[in-house]
Amino acid sequence: MVQTDSDSISPPVPSSFAAFRAAVTAQAPALDPGRPGLRVLLVLGLLAAVAGGIYAWRSSPTPEPLAAPPPISGSAAPPAAVVSPTPTSSVLVHVTGKVRKPGVYTLPGGSRVADAVEAAGGARTDTATASVNLARRLVDGEQIVVGAPGSVSQGGTVAAPPGSDLLDLNTATPDQLEQLPGVGEVLAARIAEFRATHGGFRSVDQLQEVTGIGERKYADLKDKVRV
Repeated sequence: MVQTDSDSISPPVPSSFAAFRAAVTAQAPALDPGRPGLRVLLVLGLLAAVAGGIYAWRSSPTPEPLAAPPPISGSAAPPAAVVSPTPTSSVLVHVTGKVRKPGVYTLPGGSRVADAVEAAGGARTDTATASVNLARRLVDGEQIVVGAPGSVSQGGTVAAPPGSDLLDLNTATPDQLEQLPGVGEVLAARIAEFRATHGGFRSVDQLQEVTGIGERKYADLKDKVRV
């Protein structure tokens, strides 16, 4: 038998490998899964790939929002809005009578008669202030007569000057106006304010223009006052 070149070139096959190849060849039909088995293997592989993808997605880290950086030490906070105080209202009053410095004085709103008397240097005698209510609030434009003729009743209020039946609307003090029927501190202050803003009363009928004096109250007052 003539030996070819290919036979001389091919290396000899080890006996162990030849035995392994023979065993595989003999078991090849048993290892073939067939078409149904191949389909099952493909489905199982697909499910494994999907499960692996879901697991990888759930295992991915979730980004957390960054916290706001702390303020830099030493930095000043923005200044708060400064609300300017509202200007204090004031009242202008004329203090006359038995005081050391009669005149016109400007006092803060809400001041009392006692503040006006003190601004005018105080009363000249201890009994002069008996004719005024020192605790009454001042009304802008009013006149305060300290030591005005009149007597103090038991209740501490000032009676009308003796010898006069009618009260002069243009010269009466707020304390004297309070002696009129139905006139209290508030209404007396309104009468004094009306007198100051209108340059005095020209007639008794003008009392009806004062806020708080209706037809019935005017009927009670018209015969007790004059101008």
